[in-house]
Amino acid sequence: MLREVTATRYVAPLHSGGSVPAVVEADDLGTYVVKFTGSAQGTKALVAEVIVGELARALGLRFPELVLVHFDPAVAADEPHQEVRELHGASAGRNLGMDLLPGARDFTPEAAETFRVDPLEAGRIVWLDALTANVDRTVHSSNLMIWPTSGTVPAHLWLIDHGAALVFHHRWDTSAPGKAYDFRHHALGRYAPDVRAADAELAPRVTADLLREIVAEVPDAWLTGEPGFAAPDDLRAAYVAYLHARVRASAAWLPTDFPTGDELAAEEARRAARTQQGRPNWLKRVPDLHGEPAAARERPVHPG
Repeated sequence: MLREVTATRYVAPLHSGGSVPAVVEADDLGTYVVKFTGSAQGTKALVAEVIVGELARALGLRFPELVLVHFDPAVAADEPHQEVRELHGASAGRNLGMDLLPGARDFTPEAAETFRVDPLEAGRIVWLDALTANVDRTVHSSNLMIWPTSGTVPAHLWLIDHGAALVFHHRWDTSAPGKAYDFRHHALGRYAPDVRAADAELAPRVTADLLREIVAEVPDAWLTGEPGFAAPDDLRAAYVAYLHARVRASAAWLPTDFPTGDELAAEEARRAARTQQGRPNWLKRVPDLHGEPAAARERPVHPG
């Protein structure tokens, strides 16, 4: 089960994410990025964080430790922003913390120029994202970190932020476990991910027993009140059944057709040209911030 800690010091909010997570110190002397139960994304984002993150860890991928953080809003009484204080007030009790990776940097196309991406590791990550329908690991927002970035220890890719995964649970559409997803813009698509080798290695390991162990780590309070499910254990069983069915249908959703870096660049140039054509002349010299590469935006160590 996830360890439980108590927040003792509020360090700072992370305003880059819609959920406005925060960096806190806890009574175990650890430092964590906390995602709050009162955020706009709701507890389903936290459920996805636990299930996908713990599955990644079980499969040998690098993912920071998750903990349950007891949070008293009084710890952050000096927070100057009213909307953030309201978020804290709505999140008293148990929230989700992710171990902070000090000094980690975002994985971006620019960072990858000095960092070798292993095709098999890339394949494992893409495979996990395809299994869990993670729609938020793109070339513009990779949700991958390079860590450590100094010293003698080799740097590795670390996965973070899976709140946008498990899209099926927003409407509980489990009718098509073999449904394919468009991964043409996956952050690792241009690095020749060996998804077939990953499938052969990982699919047999995602058993019903493993899935039951993982979903058991989700607190009951985050699984209560879902229409159509009488109790948290009924909802846990639904997660297990769907993900187990999906892994057995991997031949149907296995992503294998990724564009090259040149093809992605050409597509981006066409998109930028279309955007410029739709602008009045006085706006054509204004940067398109929505298409701006992740490296050009200032981001914290852990995005929200």
